[in-house]
Amino acid sequence: MFYTCGPNEAMVVSGFGRSPPLMIAGGRVFVLPCIQQIQRITLNTLTLNVKSDKVYTRHGVPISVTGIAQVKIQGQNKEMLATACQMFMGKSQAEVAQIALETLEGHQRAIIAHLTVEEIYQDRKKFSEQVFKVASSDLVNMGIGVVSYTLKDVHDDQDYLHSLGKARTAQVQKDARIGEAQYKRDAVMREANAMQEKVSAQYKNEIEMAKSQRDFELKKAAYDVEVNTRKAESEMAYQLQVAKTKQRIEEEKMQIQVVERTQQITLQEQEITRKEKELEARIKKPADAEKYRLERLAEASRLQLIMEAEAEAASIKMRGEAEAFAMEAKGRAEAEQMVKKAEAFKTYKDGAMVDMLLETLPLIAEEISKPLTAAQKVTMVSSGGSEVGAAKLAGEVLDIMTRLPDTVEKLTGINISQAAGKGVH
Repeated sequence: MFYTCGPNEAMVVSGFGRSPPLMIAGGRVFVLPCIQQIQRITLNTLTLNVKSDKVYTRHGVPISVTGIAQVKIQGQNKEMLATACQMFMGKSQAEVAQIALETLEGHQRAIIAHLTVEEIYQDRKKFSEQVFKVASSDLVNMGIGVVSYTLKDVHDDQDYLHSLGKARTAQVQKDARIGEAQYKRDAVMREANAMQEKVSAQYKNEIEMAKSQRDFELKKAAYDVEVNTRKAESEMAYQLQVAKTKQRIEEEKMQIQVVERTQQITLQEQEITRKEKELEARIKKPADAEKYRLERLAEASRLQLIMEAEAEAASIKMRGEAEAFAMEAKGRAEAEQMVKKAEAFKTYKDGAMVDMLLETLPLIAEEISKPLTAAQKVTMVSSGGSEVGAAKLAGEVLDIMTRLPDTVEKLTGINISQAAGKGVH
């Protein structure tokens, strides 16, 4: 037949065909009558009031501690459920709770013995965590899990906690008075700091205002400079524009004058053209006729002169040819004469040279004196000890003549004086 159980209960089926036994937490199972057996175990959470009366702490102070623990058999963990079935199957819920309570109380006493009253009283969380940790490790071995543990109450019969509270109260009151004094001091200091900050802020504000005023004045001065500059530039631009306008007006006036002058020149050119045409009608055409007549006459005269020149040229050519023939004959005669002179020079040598020299000297003297004969006026200046007049001029000519032998010797290498002496002897 079928059996069912709720989520807070577990069923264990043992007997034929169930080795090991079947454990079901919340559900249903088919059980064969007579040959199989079904048992139930509760999975409800058990609330335990763990009291430890007059337990001596580490310093020997007896105190009473009460804690509240929540425990239950873990149905979801098969191993823990199997352990719990082995230990508590057939026992009532009260019996299970009593076993768990005694285990928790034992661990709670052990932990109290290792702590001081102050540690337990002042750090309840730490105490609860230690009890929870130690008790959980033992109850897990029984298949029971500790859901929670909380320290509910700590008291003693020796007024130790009351005295500790008084000391703490006094300390707190002392700390309160000190805190109040410190607060008042800090308040005064904060007030002074606030006043100082206020004054500093006021000074800073005044400084900032002064800086702002200074910046305003500087910017205003800069703006004034810029405005004045712009005004000056505007005035200069106005004056420049006025000057440009005047210049443009003057240029336009000059252009007008140029145009007027151009028109006047045009009129004058037209007048000149008119007068030229008038002159051409009155004078130039008759003058052209006369010019043509004169050009014809000049052409005829030119042809006549050309013919005459050609005749003269032919005549001159003939005379030139005659003169050339005469000069050629004369040249041949002179050449023959020079040959004869050369033969005479070979024969007479120095004597011939002297004779030639004597014939040439008068000609040289004549050539030297030619510039004097060409002079229109000669002024003679005497130093008092030399000749004056024609004798002076003749002496100058003779002086030049006496220098000729040296010049000839330098040019030809022949000493005329020695040659003349040999010729005389």
